[in-house]
Amino acid sequence: MTDARLKSPATARNREPILEVLTSILPARARVLEVASGSGEHAVHFASAMPGWEWQPSDPNPHARRSIEAWRAHAGLANLHEPMALDVTIICPTGPYDAMVAINLLHISPWAVTEALMACAGQRLPTDGVLYLYGPFRREGHPAAPSNEAFDADLRARDPRWGIRELEVVTAEAECQGLARERVVEMPANNLSVVFRKGA
Repeated sequence: MTDARLKSPATARNREPILEVLTSILPARARVLEVASGSGEHAVHFASAMPGWEWQPSDPNPHARRSIEAWRAHAGLANLHEPMALDVTIICPTGPYDAMVAINLLHISPWAVTEALMACAGQRLPTDGVLYLYGPFRREGHPAAPSNEAFDADLRARDPRWGIRELEVVTAEAECQGLARERVVEMPANNLSVVFRKGA
């Protein structure tokens, strides 16, 4: 039988640093929606490490959802739910969720996805709810790393709607939806963890 589980070397490198940030901002019991879960490796790792987190993975790509489901079946975790077919530009799931997580999404999707994600978080998260983003960002006053510049050029060559986003622009979009930027954490390979929290 063919193993449908997809594997990414980057996940093995960044899952522990991401988990460290998540455990510092989320309570031991939380309902989490992961938007664009990809292979599902992060979902398995986080749900395994934190059994009090009810983890809802999602992805619009059926190939990705097959991988998520294969990882889920292999792990046998009661708190890791069946992957949801979700495109946030079309639908915003009702939840309820205490947090939303998007890892390596903003730079490989059109800007409309960022707008929809912020709107969804603003609508669905409760007061004090968290939106967590991980990935490369441009930052005002911070020279871009050469590797990120090359990555950005490659992304835009693949799809002109893609590209590394400016953190200040992303933050402004979040603020329009009642989300305040709470923390920015330097991560491996010139990535950032960016934490937004829903205001009253």
